[in-house]
Amino acid sequence: MAKVEVKNLQAEKVRDISLNDSIWKIEVNDDALKKMVRLQLAATRQGTHKTKNRSEVSGGGRKPWRQKGTGRARQGSTRAVQWVGGGIAHGVQPRDYGFKINRKERVLALKSALADKLANKAIVVFENLEMPSLKTKDVKEMIKKANLEGKVLFVTADDCENLYMACRNLGYAYHILADEINVLDILNADTLVLDEAAVKVIEEGISHA
Repeated sequence: MAKVEVKNLQAEKVRDISLNDSIWKIEVNDDALKKMVRLQLAATRQGTHKTKNRSEVSGGGRKPWRQKGTGRARQGSTRAVQWVGGGIAHGVQPRDYGFKINRKERVLALKSALADKLANKAIVVFENLEMPSLKTKDVKEMIKKANLEGKVLFVTADDCENLYMACRNLGYAYHILADEINVLDILNADTLVLDEAAVKVIEEGISHA
């Protein structure tokens, strides 16, 4: 089984823990990852865009000129699509961009995201992430001590309110709960930081999914 170090808030090694190979050591499935990312991004779209067709724009009730004898092309309404101010042909309409993928693909995508982070040595496990205060400088100091690079995603089993509050002013540190972990957030982060309890929550959640 894969093993990772468990550190304290001073970035000192406390012990090693074993990870479930069926979750953290699988072969990364790129297709499942792409599909899950598309699903999550699609879910963020409101889909409220709307254009009016010729029946919805105001005006145009009267024929602009008689059918024959003017030398001009026949026209039935000034609200037709070829007129300025007319309706839009085949314009966008409100729609739901969401789609469904089956449960096995969802689980495979999450496993693949976690396995990718482990393979790239971008996972750090802490004994706990209960910060002594909600000051941003405390989190910045901890990140510096632990040599956490790039965007950092903190995942905890409990609320850890001080950590959440301290991360809000940092544009490169984010906090979510273990039962909210998702593919998009994992892939957007350069470093995944978990507390020991979060590892258990994630493994149990995936095992029972």
